[in-house]
Amino acid sequence: MAKLDNEAYEAELTALQLALVRYQQAAMESGEKVLIIFEGRDAAGKDGAIQRMIEHLSIRYTRVIALPKPTEVERSQWYFQRYVQYLPAAGQIIIFNRSWYNRAGVEKVMGFSTPEEQEVFLRDVPHFEEMLVESGIKLVKLWLDISREEQAERLKERREDPLKALKTSPLDDVAQAKWDDYSDARDEMLTRTHSAAAAWRCVVTDKKKVARLNIMRHVIDAIAPEKIAKKVAKPDPAILFPFEIAAISDGRLNR
Repeated sequence: MAKLDNEAYEAELTALQLALVRYQQAAMESGEKVLIIFEGRDAAGKDGAIQRMIEHLSIRYTRVIALPKPTEVERSQWYFQRYVQYLPAAGQIIIFNRSWYNRAGVEKVMGFSTPEEQEVFLRDVPHFEEMLVESGIKLVKLWLDISREEQAERLKERREDPLKALKTSPLDDVAQAKWDDYSDARDEMLTRTHSAAAAWRCVVTDKKKVARLNIMRHVIDAIAPEKIAKKVAKPDPAILFPFEIAAISDGRLNR
C-alpha cells in the first residue's frame, strides 16, 4: 500500500465503519453469530484496531472480552470453560482481545502452564474451533505481527506517556528479552492451529493505520454478505495474508 495520508485514512475508515454498521443491522435480523479473535505480540496494535472497528456498532450486540488472569477456581476448570460463556448469541459480534490462545503464547513463554497442558491445548483447540464453526459461528482469527524495532519504540512510548499508563503491564518488561521465545511459540501455535475451518490471517502492523484498514477490510470480506462486501476493497496481501508455513522463514513474519 502506498503512503497513506490522514485524509485518505479517515475517508476509508468511515466507509469501512459504515459497512460494519450495515452488516450488523443485517446480522441482528438474521441472527448470525460472529467471533473475532485478536492475538499478536505486545504493542502490535490490537486495542487500537478493535476500538476503530466497534466505534459505531451497537453496544448491546457487540462485546469486547479481555479476561484477566484466571482465578484459582478457573484454573481447576476445563481450560475452555471460562471462554465458552462469552461465545456469541444470535446477532452478536464478540471480540476476544487475547483469547484461549494465551495458553500457546504467554503461558508457554512465562511458564504459567505446564508443557503437558500446552500440548493438550494445541491438540484440542482445532477440534474445539471446528465445533464452534459447525454450530453456526463465523470465526475470524487474526495474528498481529510487529517488528522488534517497532515494538521497542511503542513500549518505550507507553512507559513515557502518562496517558498510556493503563496499557502497561509487567509482561511488557520481558517482551523484548524473550522475543525469540515468543517467536518460537507463535510459530508452533500458528502451524498447529491453522485449519480450513478456522484459518489464521497474519497482519503486518508496523504502520498502525494501514493495518487497521486492512483488518477491517478482511473482517467485512469474511462475515458480510456479498452486497456489502463487494463495495469494500480486498486486503492488501503485503499487509494481511493467510498463514502458511513458508511465512515463518521468508520474512513475512518477524523473527
